[in-house]
Amino acid sequence: MNIISSAIIPIIVIFIIFYGYRKKINIYDSFLKGAKEGLVSTFNIFPSLLAMVFAINIFLKSNFIEFALGFLKPLFNFLKIPLEILPMAILRPISGSSSLAIMNNLFASFGPDSLIGRLASVIQGCTDTTFYVMALYFGSVKIIKTRYALKAGLFADLCGIVSAFVVVKIFFG
Repeated sequence: MNIISSAIIPIIVIFIIFYGYRKKINIYDSFLKGAKEGLVSTFNIFPSLLAMVFAINIFLKSNFIEFALGFLKPLFNFLKIPLEILPMAILRPISGSSSLAIMNNLFASFGPDSLIGRLASVIQGCTDTTFYVMALYFGSVKIIKTRYALKAGLFADLCGIVSAFVVVKIFFG
């Protein structure tokens, strides 16, 4: 199996070269053209990604999450929702790597088979990094007016988070 996985990329490259040769395509020029387009796309996307990373760092360093959780603690205690999972649920639409780091910490503290570990896993799987996706994809094609995309994406994330709580409570109690 290791030999197959090591050989698959060279096999694909050789196949592309032979296919291009058979179709009489100048492979090298096509490669250079694609590389130039990739660099242009990278330069078009970079400002959006930089702004998003800057905004995420401001959000994380401001301790807004801890402040908001202080007000919401009575509500979540009444609903029997573990407060430890909320920072991950809040950060998941903003930053995938931050939510993964929080999930890793939850696994280390509570274990992956605990209620909190399972909840973190389901939230990680049923939500998306909405702000990252919007910054990347809308920024790459220079869409400025996103209309309802942000609202729809955040609503889908909210539905995923609520569904995660319900499903984990039903199946894992």
